[in-house]
Amino acid sequence: MIANARRGENAIFMTRRECLKQLGALAALGAAGCQTHVYGNRPIKLGVASFSLDRLTPDQVIAALKELDIQYVSLFKTHCPWGGTAEQCRAAAQKFRDAGLTVTGSGVIELPNNEAALRKAFDNAKAAELPTMICKPAPAALPLVDKFVKEYDLRLAIHNHGPEDKTYPGPAEAWKAAAPFDERIGLCIDVGHCFRAGQDPAAAIRSYRERLYDIHMKDLKLDANGKEIPAEVGKGTMDIKGILAALKEIRYDRIVAFEYEKRGGDHVEGLRESIAYVRPLAA
Repeated sequence: MIANARRGENAIFMTRRECLKQLGALAALGAAGCQTHVYGNRPIKLGVASFSLDRLTPDQVIAALKELDIQYVSLFKTHCPWGGTAEQCRAAAQKFRDAGLTVTGSGVIELPNNEAALRKAFDNAKAAELPTMICKPAPAALPLVDKFVKEYDLRLAIHNHGPEDKTYPGPAEAWKAAAPFDERIGLCIDVGHCFRAGQDPAAAIRSYRERLYDIHMKDLKLDANGKEIPAEVGKGTMDIKGILAALKEIRYDRIVAFEYEKRGGDHVEGLRESIAYVRPLAA
């Protein structure tokens, strides 16, 4: 009887333990289901390129980002003097950090084939504690840039600027330039300029995923003359859903920075509309 009772107790105990395991697993699944802006187990990080608000002061940019519920920002030269001193860059970036924001990158920094100019650019980026310098290196400068990337252990993202830019109109040209060098030299795909250059942003995201270090998010529409002009994201003709699907597919875990370039109007409101369109799609 005692042996049978013990066996019975053990059986009950095992059943309870297994039940607890099952409940724990269900709780974990429930918690995962409640997360927002997550695909797989990586969050989509929505940010703003402060070029969008280039006419505002740093204090006004900070207030706008708080209002938009955005934590990540890449700083344009009017908000962080990339051509100034290292101390000026350190102080400017720290102002945003002190406000609770995360500085993720720069505006597009020109990198000429000049060692002194390159060292200044890298010193300033390091002083600002940038994880990524968004840049346009002169092709002839790339061997020297490669040397500085290794010395400073800094990630670079080459930005494409559309058909007017004969060096890096699209991601394909930026990739061709970056590929022979250190893997820390990669791409910032500007989806709008990519589209204007006749390249598919979603395909580029998939093709260059290995060194995709930043995204500039925007949309375009046609004006009365058939010219592509900036629009609020979701109000243009670009396949924004397809771009987001590609980012999810490659499990992109860096920044998607809105770069609002529409002329005139309230740029904070334009960013608000753009972010409101993307947030639920990114969830």
